[in-house]
Amino acid sequence: MKRFALILAPLLLLLLPPVTAEAQLLRNAEMKRLDAENARLRRQKDSLDRIIDSLRAANGLLSMKDALEEGNDEPSTAPRPMDFTPEQTDSLLALWYRAHFSPSATPESYDMDAVRFTSEVSNEEMMRRLSALNPYFSLPFNDIVKNYMILYSEKRAAYMPDVLGLAKYYFPIFEEALRRYSLPLELKYLAVVESKLKNTATSRAGACGIWQFMYRTARSCGLEINSYIDERFDVEKASDAAARYLRDLYAMLGDWPLAVSAYNCGAGNVNKAIRKAGGKRDFWSVYEYLPRETRGYMPAFVGVMYAFEYSREYGIFPAKVGAPAQTDTFEVRRNLHFKQISEVVGVPLDDLRFLNPKYYNDIIPGSAGVCTVTVPYSWSPAWLAADPDSLYRHKASEYLPDRILKDIASGAASSGGRVEYKVKSGDTLSGIASRYHTSVKQLKQWNHLRSDALRIGQIIYIYR
Repeated sequence: MKRFALILAPLLLLLLPPVTAEAQLLRNAEMKRLDAENARLRRQKDSLDRIIDSLRAANGLLSMKDALEEGNDEPSTAPRPMDFTPEQTDSLLALWYRAHFSPSATPESYDMDAVRFTSEVSNEEMMRRLSALNPYFSLPFNDIVKNYMILYSEKRAAYMPDVLGLAKYYFPIFEEALRRYSLPLELKYLAVVESKLKNTATSRAGACGIWQFMYRTARSCGLEINSYIDERFDVEKASDAAARYLRDLYAMLGDWPLAVSAYNCGAGNVNKAIRKAGGKRDFWSVYEYLPRETRGYMPAFVGVMYAFEYSREYGIFPAKVGAPAQTDTFEVRRNLHFKQISEVVGVPLDDLRFLNPKYYNDIIPGSAGVCTVTVPYSWSPAWLAADPDSLYRHKASEYLPDRILKDIASGAASSGGRVEYKVKSGDTLSGIASRYHTSVKQLKQWNHLRSDALRIGQIIYIYR
């Protein structure tokens, strides 16, 4: 039987019609089309997965699967309350708005070490444009820098209109802070690389705000972080802190590209790279000795600057993102909820959250010390006309009940955002992780635990 099959197979092939060159070309074209379609669908799936992840992070919610899996090391990333009761939030949609004020296409992910982009714009024209920028410090043109110039001006052009729109609101704040310390104004583009100008951006590593400050760096720069307030999300204060931090890095390293790199990986890593480079103190000499994720940081900075300055040449124009052109700031001397302001003064909740992202739980803790609230300038007359006592009393028992204030205060308002949880009978790591919207793995890392075993009275530290 096997011998018969071996004889029959060639005969069947002879009976099949011959594949013409034209048919083969069509077949090849169809295969390429299908491959391209599969690649497109994979990218679309990846983008949807990232959107779902960011929504879940913004909502501060963990699925049952995440709560049970120890392998999940992604902490809760949203600057929002632990428990979303009607008293504390409008809806999950409001949370999404706060985390994604400027909805934009999820940028394509590329391995910048491996990919080599091409462009219809010639190298000579790119070099001319880069030279015409006339920046405070030199911006050399090479294949690595060219890759990032094309990345931001062409490959990631879809989300640039939103960033350009937000820049109209944020760049004057950045420039004011940079001028205050006599720093190059070009440094404002660092915030685009860091956060795409999302004022509630939070990384998996825990860096927060438009300037992506890590907790310890923020505290060393004088930013306040407690159970009520995280000034990493205060654009003006974070911008001032970023300017001072960059000034100190430059004083330490004596070179702006190195200072920019140190903003990403720390001065210690840059100094280590300088030693490995034989003491040379310029970016391209130490490039190969920098951490892998930092090598592209300075080229990305150049790419963003190029994309901003030549956006019109690429048909990219600022989107209308809704940020108010003018704002006003008022003092708050007693605890006040955003909903009280919205219902008495009329300021939309979304505007309050966008302009005041530093406040947790939509609560301004004025009783602990004088605070400020920023509102669109158009609402200033209404604020001034409102009776202060009526404003503070409005639904105070509903929006500011003692149990909520006590629960917030128990989060160790004076401990800099660190919660100290005392283990009780029946507690488990997974239960604590679920309660504080983090993971078992993250709790073990924070507390240097080797097993899941807990003892009554043990202190577990949770970092917000």
